[in-house]
Amino acid sequence: MNVLWMVAASVPAAVAVAVAAIGLFLAGGRARWLPVLTLPAAGLSLAVTAGWPAAGGPSTPAGGALGMIESVALAVTTGLVVRYAPVRRAAPAAILAGLAAATWLLRVFAPASPLEALGACAFWGTGVLAAAAVGGYLRLLDVRKDRAVADTRTVLRLRLAGDLHDFLAHDISEMVAHAQAGTVAGDPLRALERVEAAGLRALSTLDRTLDTLHHDRPLGPVGDLGGIAEAADRFSAAGPARIGVRIDPVAAVPAETAALAYRIVIEGLTNIRRHAPRAGRVELSVTTPGDVLEITLTNDGVTGAARRRRGGSGLPALAALVAEQGGELAARAVPDGWSLTARLPLRQSPG
Repeated sequence: MNVLWMVAASVPAAVAVAVAAIGLFLAGGRARWLPVLTLPAAGLSLAVTAGWPAAGGPSTPAGGALGMIESVALAVTTGLVVRYAPVRRAAPAAILAGLAAATWLLRVFAPASPLEALGACAFWGTGVLAAAAVGGYLRLLDVRKDRAVADTRTVLRLRLAGDLHDFLAHDISEMVAHAQAGTVAGDPLRALERVEAAGLRALSTLDRTLDTLHHDRPLGPVGDLGGIAEAADRFSAAGPARIGVRIDPVAAVPAETAALAYRIVIEGLTNIRRHAPRAGRVELSVTTPGDVLEITLTNDGVTGAARRRRGGSGLPALAALVAEQGGELAARAVPDGWSLTARLPLRQSPG
């Protein structure tokens, strides 16, 4: 007779151990199906526990050892379910497995009262709660990691979009301006050469963007103060407007500040080319009053209708980048034109 009871005790223990082993093997995304196996294993354990005293099952050391193994396996399964399974599937499976792991004690322990039985099961169930807590904590770490990765990718996408908007749009608008100028007046061959140069710069920007995406590399600063004068020369060569440039000698400018200054000038010149095509005079100054790098760009080609035009996303995104460095960016109407002014700190504040 004891052999039959040993078989009855070993079956739920073997099933629980098998489910726990499968859960450990499937750890990860595939473990979302673990509740499908956990529910019948926990149900079998509860059925044996409920029928054991009623059928007069004996209390033997071997049966107690099997029950402990079964309880530990169910606790491990509970932790795996809490960590990996979807919430809707995890909740019923974890509750049932935890209940089965906590109540197996009733097979070998005859409580004097329901309250004693509840206390004994609650004490044994602390192990299951610990396993569930560990699984929940690891799940929280996974969620935080996934969220951090998603946030990083979002920031990277936005920065790449900003690069494409600022630099690629500038090169393309320059290509269009040279093409238009070549068809109206001037040397068509020279215009084609300038279109080719602008196209090569646009391709370089695309190559840099694709390389960053493919190899998951951080974005480095693009441009410097020396590139501002070159951009001004290209702007003058691409259209009727002539640009006056004043760049004060600067001893030391952080690379990120210089790159941001270059980006501000590029965005400003692109906006002039797109929204003030009739501008005849553009003034650009890069000065250092105190510990601030100040960039001022004005033009005389903005009409009243253009002033009422709703802006795009270029300047707001640029203003956000300037604010990140502790600077200020202002675009406003001035007598007979428009002005873009940026002030970038050359030194970081103690904060």
